[in-house]
Amino acid sequence: MARSSGARRSELFFRLSTFELALLLSAFIFGATAIGMLAGRYLRRRSEHLRDPFAAVNTALLGLVGLVLAFGLALAVGRYESRRAAVVDEANAIGTTYLRAQTLAEPARSRSLGLLRRYTDVAIRLSNAVPGSDDANRAIADGAELQRQLWALAGQSLTSSPTASAPRLYVETLNDTIDLQEVKVAGLNNRVPAAVLTVEIAGAAVALALLALYVALVGKGTAAVLSAAALVTLLLLVTFDLDRPARGMIEVPDTPLTSLRASFEPPPAYAGPPPRN
Repeated sequence: MARSSGARRSELFFRLSTFELALLLSAFIFGATAIGMLAGRYLRRRSEHLRDPFAAVNTALLGLVGLVLAFGLALAVGRYESRRAAVVDEANAIGTTYLRAQTLAEPARSRSLGLLRRYTDVAIRLSNAVPGSDDANRAIADGAELQRQLWALAGQSLTSSPTASAPRLYVETLNDTIDLQEVKVAGLNNRVPAAVLTVEIAGAAVALALLALYVALVGKGTAAVLSAAALVTLLLLVTFDLDRPARGMIEVPDTPLTSLRASFEPPPAYAGPPPRN
């Protein structure tokens, strides 16, 4: 099935580097501003009756565009915070699973602890990979394979000790760990709709073009218009950057996972239950 034009636009915004994205946004915003200023200077020499109508329209449009920009920024910040929370939740779930794996009987205990260390490494790789890239897909596949091995060991532990509480508690947290990887992957791929991003760019360009036109009609305020264009460009860049996991300058930190992985280096705190006779 062919992908929609909105999806293609979203992928275009996502594929661009931060420098390329900054150039694209600057071209749109400052280009529109320049066109507005040239049009205003052209009209100023031909009519003195356009200032009041343009002033009214420009005020209303600037307010509307301000709402659109705030809405887009709120969407991007919300998704960014959800991705950060997903990393923290995943690290907590893996850490709890690691602790409970120490209470399993051998040989499931040692094998599960080793697999959980590898699983944490894969989780860090996924956090640093660009969503949809080959690296991200390999990390997801590696994680799924480790999940299968961990679940098989958990099932064996539960079967060998059906009345013991340790395997049951371990299975519970392992299930949470598996679910949270899906939550993280979904969060990494949940981006602001392309229609919202397109409306933001188009609305900001039109509003600044009209503002520049009005300023050119009045004959003063050029520096203020250019400052407004720079501020809007920066705001758009921050909005886009927040919505680009592992691509932009604002990245979701993997500190919870890396700190957890470092805590796995010392020997486990609990040596495990004594062997059964």
